[in-house]
Amino acid sequence: MKSDRCGRSLDRLEGRGTVEPKRKRMINGVIFTSAVAFCVGLVDVGQAQSMSDRSSPYVVSWSRTLPTESRFIVLANFNSEAVLDQDTGLVWEQSPATARTDWKTARSYCLNKAIGGQRGWRLPSIVELTSLLDPSLQDSDAMLPVGHPFLNNPSGFYWSASSEGESSKAWHLHLNNGHVHMASKASAFKVWCVRGEGGADQ
Repeated sequence: MKSDRCGRSLDRLEGRGTVEPKRKRMINGVIFTSAVAFCVGLVDVGQAQSMSDRSSPYVVSWSRTLPTESRFIVLANFNSEAVLDQDTGLVWEQSPATARTDWKTARSYCLNKAIGGQRGWRLPSIVELTSLLDPSLQDSDAMLPVGHPFLNNPSGFYWSASSEGESSKAWHLHLNNGHVHMASKASAFKVWCVRGEGGADQ
């Protein structure tokens, strides 16, 4: 195991850097539009860890070791309504909602939803959302890997559960270009529910 300068153990250190105020910088295929000093790493399950403080976004894309056709599996035991991402171990709803809603309603929507006859869904963290991106498709219709099995033409802005200490704001992702922003929780964005380990503190 490696240990980074911020005192966290990692299996692999992906990168580290600083984003100056009011400037953009692309890191691992994600464009940051907020000032943030951070370290970024990957651990065994692809879980990104903050190595500076809990108030900064530490957004990465998981390492893609599988081709799209074997990375994503439509799950028959979820009535073929959910997709397993074998790179991250997360299960995503196959047909994300197209309607837009505020952040609080988005969280409740996932918590109360049954997909493929299964409960236990939640709003993904910003790191989990960015794990779906293919950085080579920057500024395309959608940055999902070519040949993905998701339906409803996922595109546009999606809420994450990540607030990063901002009680009135939360992070969201623009799926078309990979830009990550923070917005008022009263804003209206799309919702894409996920199932598996993880949570808002990522």
